Amino acid sequence: MTGPAYRYTFAAHVPAEEVGLTLALAAVAAESLRGEAAARLDLAYAFDPAARVAVIAAGTRAGRDLAKLFTGFLRREFGEESFTVEWVAHAARPSEPAA
Repeated sequence: MTGPAYRYTFAAHVPAEEVGLTLALAAVAAESLRGEAAARLDLAYAFDPAARVAVIAAGTRAGRDLAKLFTGFLRREFGEESFTVEWVAHAARPSEPAA
């Protein structure tokens, strides 16, 4: 995945397994919003639990929806101080993708 993206970094106390599950839930929610075909074609995301980094491609409406859903779920589940999110103009895929 290259191009515009949102890069999330997680605090040490946030369980990596829970982050991965939250990202998967957000992807299901984005599919519900945009439809299965749009999700298959337009969603690109990855999570590297060792680095505690997730990246969501933001070049499509479905990708931006996924980022919004994931951010909202993270805020509710772990709190605003548990992660940071930044816009990256040209993001590279983390070394161990989840999707």
